[in-house]
Amino acid sequence: MPGDQSPDQHSDPFEERLSAALHHVGGTFDSPGGALAAAGQAWGQRLRLRRRRAAVMGGAASLALVGVGGALLVPWGGTPGPRPSSVAVPGSAEPTPVAASFTGDDMIRTLRQLLPQGKFSTSEARGTDGELPPLALGVYDDGKGEAAVSVGLGRIPADAGKVDPATAVLPCADGEQSGLDSCRTELLPDGSAITVYQGYEYPDRRADTKAWGADLVTRAGQHVSVMEWNSAAEKGKPISRPEPPLTPAQLKTLAAAPEWRRIADAIPEPRKSTATTGSSARPTEMSGTVILRKLALLLPADLKRVSHGSQETGWGYVVVDDGKGASRVEINVQPDMSDVADQLYGAGSETLDDGTRVAVRQGPGEKGGAGVVAWTVDSMRADGARVVVSAFNAAQQNEAATRAQPALTIGQLRAIALSPRWLTDQD
Repeated sequence: MPGDQSPDQHSDPFEERLSAALHHVGGTFDSPGGALAAAGQAWGQRLRLRRRRAAVMGGAASLALVGVGGALLVPWGGTPGPRPSSVAVPGSAEPTPVAASFTGDDMIRTLRQLLPQGKFSTSEARGTDGELPPLALGVYDDGKGEAAVSVGLGRIPADAGKVDPATAVLPCADGEQSGLDSCRTELLPDGSAITVYQGYEYPDRRADTKAWGADLVTRAGQHVSVMEWNSAAEKGKPISRPEPPLTPAQLKTLAAAPEWRRIADAIPEPRKSTATTGSSARPTEMSGTVILRKLALLLPADLKRVSHGSQETGWGYVVVDDGKGASRVEINVQPDMSDVADQLYGAGSETLDDGTRVAVRQGPGEKGGAGVVAWTVDSMRADGARVVVSAFNAAQQNEAATRAQPALTIGQLRAIALSPRWLTDQD
């Protein structure tokens, strides 16, 4: 977004997805040489990273996905792919007991066993005992060229003991999405939801690096994210094969393997911050679906919504049209940003009576679209909760302008950013 560092300057687009992966916070991405490791680390740690360098999501929509449609998992037989699990499926006669913890070696060993035959070299691995969530990253070669492959695991906090996989899984875009060839979401027979997508590392296709993945959420809150590229790293390495090695069906099979759920169950419960206890744990990130719902309630009623999308947490966008052309509106919601407030709100910003700081920026877009301008209202409450809203005079930042000015005025953007709706998870 305007006024912040572009995601491409210091981090990989997967970090900005998403955050994901979402989901999911901690670390630093200032070393450009560790891009593949950064991608996996971003799966579980995106938001704390962004807090430390005060970056706000910009063009992450290429892999920030929302929608429906898809196919069920294919049978194990018939086509080459990840091999059947040796661990009993939950509910079977003899389930394998969940271990107290798993090491990074366990993660790598599991990934090796589930991949088709080929060579695999480890780039990074983490288990369930560290501050960062479990991760397996490496370079896989099935004889047709090297490919980066990553698996990240997490646990989604349950509301009253229940998780709705359909709303928690990474969603597909509700409309045309730059840089994405396909995206399909499906509810599986066991109640899990899975999204499989095929896209590119860069939405503007400045390089032909393809990024494919699968995101799965179970009713128990186990979260599995699989990513693969047609290069030995998601950036900084030459294209080594026409496409990533695993087909969409194989990605689904790999993500749904029971071994990952068993490891995810061993992840310690996340700490929850409360004002009454004085806990030092960081506040919970607002989900992308909640952000989109709140934004929809705050948009002017005369705007037609053309498409929308979101990350797992922290970010969303809507493309609107008032009859004068498409206009993209992006919003980033971040808790606990007080430590970088002075860097974000300098000369020209204002402080309201309740301590909220506000900065307004108007200027050219940052993603290369011809004639694109961006209007931004950046706000931070006294407790560090930050809401940044930007509107553009185009449907995509890397495409040509579709109108003279954004569809929302600075006053309307300010009203959205300062709305009390962002202070609660409720509408």
